[in-house]
Amino acid sequence: MKLAASVSLFALALGACATTGRNLPLEAEADRLEQAADAATPATAAARTPEGARQFIAAVEKDLFDLSTISSRAAWVNATHITDDTDALAAYFGTIGTEKGVAYAKEAAEFSKVQGLDPDTARKLNILRGALVLAAPSTGGAAAELNTISTRLSSTYGKGRATLDGKTITGDVAEEAMGELRNPAKTAEVWTSWHTNVGRPMRTDYTRMVEIANAGAKELGYADSGAMWRSQYDMSPEEFSAMYDRLWGELTPLYNQLHCYTRDRLNAKYGNSVQPKNGPIRADLLGNMWAQEWGNIYDVVAPKGAGDVGYDITDLLKAKKKTPTDMVKIGEGFYTSLGLAPLPETFWQRSQIVRPEGREVICHASAWDLDNKDDLRIKMCTKVNGDDFVTIHHELGHNYYQRAYNKQPYLYLNGANDGFHEAIGDFIALSVTPEYLVQIGLLDRAKVPDASKDTGLLLRQAMDKVAFLPFGLMVDKWRWGVFDGSISPQQYEAGWNQLRLQYQGITPPTQRSEADFDPGAKYHIPASTPYARYFLARILQFQFYKAACDMSGWKGPLHRCSFYGNKQVGQRLNAMLEMGASKPWPDALEAFTGTREMSGKPMLEYFAPLQRWLEEQNKGKTCGWQA
Repeated sequence: MKLAASVSLFALALGACATTGRNLPLEAEADRLEQAADAATPATAAARTPEGARQFIAAVEKDLFDLSTISSRAAWVNATHITDDTDALAAYFGTIGTEKGVAYAKEAAEFSKVQGLDPDTARKLNILRGALVLAAPSTGGAAAELNTISTRLSSTYGKGRATLDGKTITGDVAEEAMGELRNPAKTAEVWTSWHTNVGRPMRTDYTRMVEIANAGAKELGYADSGAMWRSQYDMSPEEFSAMYDRLWGELTPLYNQLHCYTRDRLNAKYGNSVQPKNGPIRADLLGNMWAQEWGNIYDVVAPKGAGDVGYDITDLLKAKKKTPTDMVKIGEGFYTSLGLAPLPETFWQRSQIVRPEGREVICHASAWDLDNKDDLRIKMCTKVNGDDFVTIHHELGHNYYQRAYNKQPYLYLNGANDGFHEAIGDFIALSVTPEYLVQIGLLDRAKVPDASKDTGLLLRQAMDKVAFLPFGLMVDKWRWGVFDGSISPQQYEAGWNQLRLQYQGITPPTQRSEADFDPGAKYHIPASTPYARYFLARILQFQFYKAACDMSGWKGPLHRCSFYGNKQVGQRLNAMLEMGASKPWPDALEAFTGTREMSGKPMLEYFAPLQRWLEEQNKGKTCGWQA
C-alpha cells in the first residue's frame, strides 16, 4: 500500500510546503515575496496579559483562516499542474504563510511565558509556537529562500523519472513496475535510476534548507527543527523519543521473524549470487521502490499449501470492471455504512482521481481540505489494483476526519496528533477483509477462504503492515540526526544507509556514495513531511481496529473482523474525530479505545498466529543481519 498524506489548511498556512517560480533571480524573487509577506502580516500589539493572549489568539486564528482559503487553492493548483507560473503563485502565498507563521510563533513563545493563562489559550499558544514544519529565521529574505528551495525540491520529485530497459518512465509507472518485476537486473535498473535521477540533484538544496530551518527553530526556542517536530505530541521531545523507541522494541521480534522468513524465500528464488542466505535483504527485491512494504512479492514468499488466500483484490476489481471512480465510491460506502454523511458533490467534481493527460502533477496520494468546511478532495493517479483500493480507504479517512472537526477553532483543525490522522483511514482499511469484500459484492461468499487460509491472509498483511515498521521509524531518525548535526552533510548518504541497515536489515542493490542522496528519492523528504506519524499510525490503527471490533461484538479471530455497517462504531468514531486537536491525544485515544497509552499489543495480538508460524518456519536458520 502506498502511503498517503493529508493536506490540512493548518499545514498549508503555517508550513513551508509552498513553491516559487524559477525565472527570477533568487535575490529578486526573495525581495518581492518578502515585501508581500510583510505587507500582509498585521502587527499585533496585545498586552502581555492573559486577556492579551486571548486577544492575540483570536486575531491570529481569523487571519490564518482567511489566508488558508486562498493559499490552499494555490497549493492545489500547483500540485495538480506543475509549471513555473503555478510554482510562483503557490510561492507567493506560501511565503506569506511562512512569514506569518514565524512572526506568530515568536509572539506565541513570548505569550507562553505569561502567568495565569487559561488551559485553552495555553494549548493554542503551544500549537502555534511549534506548528511550522520548517521555520524561517527573521533574517531578511530567509522565508522566501526557504520557500524557493522547498518548491524546487518538491518539483524535482514531481518531475522525477526512472528507466526500464533503457526507456524513461514516470514515477508512478516505476512504482508499479517495482511491484511486478521479478528480474533482478531490471529491478536494480529501476531502483538505481530513480534514486540517482531524483535524489542526487536535491542534495545542495536540502543542505541549505536544513540550515535555514534550524536557524528558524532556534529563534523559536527549540534546539533544532527535529526537536520542534517532536514537541507537538503533548510531551517533551525526549519523552516522545523514548516512547518511539519503546513501541519499536515491543514489535521488533515480530519484524525479525518476518525478515528472516522473507530472506530465505528470496534466496530460494534468486540464489546466493543475488540474495545470500544470511545478512541483509537486497532492497530492490522486495517489490517496492523503498522496500517499505513488501506485499507485492507475496507470490514469492507464499507458503506452499497455505499461501493461496483464495482471492486477489486486483483481479476482483478488474473482473467487475471497476473504474478508479468506482473504487472511490466503494471507499465512501464504508464510511457511510457507519452512519457518516456522504462526501459533498464538489468532492467528485474537484478531486484528481486519475492522472490527467498533458501536464506534470504530483501523483503521491493525498487528501485535501481547502476551505476548513467541506471542500474536501483527494489527489491520486489511481490505478485499478488492490494497493490503490486500500489507499483510497486510507485517503478518505483523512477527509472524514477533516470534516468531523470543521467546527473547531482554527488552531484545532487537525488530528489529536498527526499519527491519528494517518491511523483513521488505516484502521478502516484493516476491515478490507474477505467478509467486507462479500458485503460490497466483490467476492462471492462461496469463495471466502476458510481458516486454513489464515496463515496466508496474515502473511500477506504482515508483508505490508509489519514490514513497514522499521522504515517508518528510520526516516525521521535520519532527519532528526540531520537536524541535530549528528549526521553531517558529508554523511547524508552514509547515515541513511546505516539506519536502513540497522532497522530494516536492507542494503541497496548497487554501490552508493556521497554523490548520491537516496533520502530525496522518497517523497516525504523533499516535501518536508514529518514521518513519525506513519510509524505511530501503524500502531494506533490496530488499537482503533481492536476497539471497533470489540464494540461491534466480534467474536472470531481479530484479523477476520469487519465492522462494516456498524453504527455504534461510527458514532464513537465520529465523537473522537470531532475533537480535532482540542484535547491532548491521550484524551482522544481514551474516548475511542478506553486506554490512554499507545501500545503495540493489539498489533501483536492480530499477528500472533503468524508469529508462531514464522518461528516454526525459521527454526535452524540464522536470523538477523548484523555481522
